[in-house]
Amino acid sequence: MAGDLLDNRGRGDAEWGWPAIHPEGRKFGVAAVVAALAFIFLFGWGFIGWPLLVASLGVFAFFRDPERVVPQSQDLIVSPADGLVTLIGEVAPPPEMQGTDGFGGQGLSSAPVTRISIFMSVFDVHINRSPVAGTVRRVVYIPGRFMNADLDKASEENERQHILIERNDGIQIAFTQIAGLVARRIVPFIKPGDTVAAGQRVGLIRFGSRVDVYLPAGTDSKVLLGQRVIAGETVLAEIGKQGLIEGVNQ
Repeated sequence: MAGDLLDNRGRGDAEWGWPAIHPEGRKFGVAAVVAALAFIFLFGWGFIGWPLLVASLGVFAFFRDPERVVPQSQDLIVSPADGLVTLIGEVAPPPEMQGTDGFGGQGLSSAPVTRISIFMSVFDVHINRSPVAGTVRRVVYIPGRFMNADLDKASEENERQHILIERNDGIQIAFTQIAGLVARRIVPFIKPGDTVAAGQRVGLIRFGSRVDVYLPAGTDSKVLLGQRVIAGETVLAEIGKQGLIEGVNQ
């Protein structure tokens, strides 16, 4: 009935459930299982097959795709990635996100803004989500190196993909998917012109990586260095809100 509290799937009761496996990862998990069974039962090489079978479980776990409960306030910027906040600082947005796009679309200015960097280990969920609702204005893929994604210069030298989203009020938020030491593929789910909701799945990075978020001018971070964040749920910032926060590791 009207006014009843529902869970994130429209049901009356919240309950735990096994997370789904994203289709992008099912082929890897199935291939690992088939190879393991072949080593065990066809070749009799259990010393290879059994460890490989255990490893296949890790592959399925890596590509898990849990449901998330997205905050609904329109001025909130939610985390696009699960992981650890490793860098927060003032930097200029990527050149690919600045100026016009050649088709009349205006991007970000060159003025420095707050950048929040989130490092994803191989144990984190690697499905990335949109930090805000709006229209995808740019998706720019850049090939590059595979340095440790935790390093600051990885944002300029590693393989990466920039995404620019514009809200209905014209405010733009850019974020960058960055491949790391182990990651070798950035997989997009969106293209320019698509309309996305806050917390909607927009892509993934295979096997360890990083995501940078560029906050709008006049907006400060609501998270701290060393804080763990959850894609689609943790609030990184509130548009137009400033003010430093402090925290202590415990």
